Amino acid sequence: MRPGTRASLLAPVGLLAGFVVARTTGRRELGGVLFGVAGLVCVRDWARSAGLPAAGLLAGLYAAAMGGSHPLAKKVGAWPSVLGVSGLVGGVSALLTRRSAGS
Repeated sequence: MRPGTRASLLAPVGLLAGFVVARTTGRRELGGVLFGVAGLVCVRDWARSAGLPAAGLLAGLYAAAMGGSHPLAKKVGAWPSVLGVSGLVGGVSALLTRRSAGS
């Protein structure tokens, strides 16, 4: 697997899985734990594949996606919100890690 690919796939899965676990169990903290563990794995991968500045930017985007999905869900619905922010994070991750791998 190309460097950075794992995080580009895991980041949206972490957001989606955190949402599904929180919603299904009714325990937001369980979803938060899953989200957090996935995020830590992603940060490590981003740092290795794209460097610390990009990893910091992507970690901030990952956290902002979680926070931003809540107010967005009030406007467009929960599933569209989570799918949208998950796609955004995965796409930006793929772009930044691809760009770094090509330099």
